[in-house]
Amino acid sequence: MSDYGHIADGTTAPAVPTDVHQHLWPAALIERLRARTRPPRLDGWTLHLAGEPPYEVRPEDHDPALRARLDPDLRRIAVSLSSPLGIELLPPDEAAPLLDAWHAGVLALPAPFEGWASAQLTSPEPESLALLLNPGAAPRGLVGLQVPAVAMATPQALERLAPVLAVAEAAGRPVLVHPGPQPPSAERLPAWWPAVVGYTGQLQAAWWAWQTAGRALLPRLRICFAAAAGLAPVHHERAAMRGGGPLRLDPGVFVDTSSYGRQALDAVVRVLGVDALVLGSDRPYATPTDPHLGAAARFAVRVGNPLHLLEGISP
Repeated sequence: MSDYGHIADGTTAPAVPTDVHQHLWPAALIERLRARTRPPRLDGWTLHLAGEPPYEVRPEDHDPALRARLDPDLRRIAVSLSSPLGIELLPPDEAAPLLDAWHAGVLALPAPFEGWASAQLTSPEPESLALLLNPGAAPRGLVGLQVPAVAMATPQALERLAPVLAVAEAAGRPVLVHPGPQPPSAERLPAWWPAVVGYTGQLQAAWWAWQTAGRALLPRLRICFAAAAGLAPVHHERAAMRGGGPLRLDPGVFVDTSSYGRQALDAVVRVLGVDALVLGSDRPYATPTDPHLGAAARFAVRVGNPLHLLEGISP
């Protein structure tokens, strides 16, 4: 592939190593979280969420210069507002200042960082989102829209969310489906439980909602599911046996590699093919692993497929 790919409108986009899924909090967002008196909030560097145990944030994890040096080969890093914070699902008056701080902060980050937009979903404002994502007006620093998986957990929920997703579709921008907030539990659970049990369950539900109704609702949308969609694609054989119909490969549907290694990603590739797999590390909460699929697959996962997802340029 050449150094640049051509988009349908005649512009070009760099064909460079890209991580489509990291998290980095701008200073303005950190200040807003510290000003809150209930979750999501930061007490110093201790993060409090309604459905998870307190989490000690490392300040260095949100230093752009230090982050960029972790993988100097990357030329594009798309960072997103972590949906487990629950900001998108807060009442509008609480969500607005946090989302404003996020968008202003992420647009001020230096290269190689770009950002996923986020939207308030309890009372959506598609017009405001369109201003963020419109290719003619939006800064190139916003690559698409992130939504929490809990907002599309059933086909009916996906139908309700469709007008928001349609804004990204109309702008030619992709959507990243990320785990959302976990409900509080009265039981004492291991600290890893939400990420291993709750997040994967959310992603699987969102994957099957999309498989059931997504493409009919949004025929041109490019969409990526974090963390290999909780390995939902590997369950297609079971779905077919239980009446879910045959596997339908879709060139506009992607999954990222975050939190999985060689065994899981090999299984996903056997189902979806390598063209559906994009590098998403989930830094600072996880680190990328090499699935050892070969040089051609490595190029596809780190360069060609992210270009297809973010810009609509097929390798």
